[in-house]
Amino acid sequence: MQKKWFLMLLTIVMVISMVFVPFRTALVFYDGNTEKQKAYLILDSGDYFGITFTHSIHLTDVVEKYKITDDKKIMQYEMIYEEFGIGMPNDAMGDEEFEYIDGKYHIKNMTNEFDYLNIRNGEKVSNHRLSWGNSDERADVHTVPFNDYFVPGDWYKLEVKEISLFEQLKGVNIHE
Repeated sequence: MQKKWFLMLLTIVMVISMVFVPFRTALVFYDGNTEKQKAYLILDSGDYFGITFTHSIHLTDVVEKYKITDDKKIMQYEMIYEEFGIGMPNDAMGDEEFEYIDGKYHIKNMTNEFDYLNIRNGEKVSNHRLSWGNSDERADVHTVPFNDYFVPGDWYKLEVKEISLFEQLKGVNIHE
């Protein structure tokens, strides 16, 4: 009889562990005001993603490229844009490289690391896109508009973390 109870208790503990113990790495989007999880994208350390937005004044695309580091940080490694002006850098710093390629400015070799990013989904010019892939050259294999998942004008906190099956059920899985 004790063995039966022990096995039942062990089964319950295993099921609870499978549901609540974090086991998947994801880029998680939280509502910036409430910290409530809104969506997630399953990515691993070493994977790449990008955020493209239309600059509200120049009305040209700005691409920010990121990599997930082994210690679950977000590292910006490149920025691409077409116009100088408000909010846009005019040169590279330190070991960064500044290049003009096919009508666009590239700042490469960036090593800006962040624990999280705060992103506002454009309201007046609402054309943000999220792209991802598993290598630098393939960082835009998959692309989805922010407006498919997020409210224009709202802001979000993006963070890389391990999530559980329960946390996956709380948010929307971003997919192509």
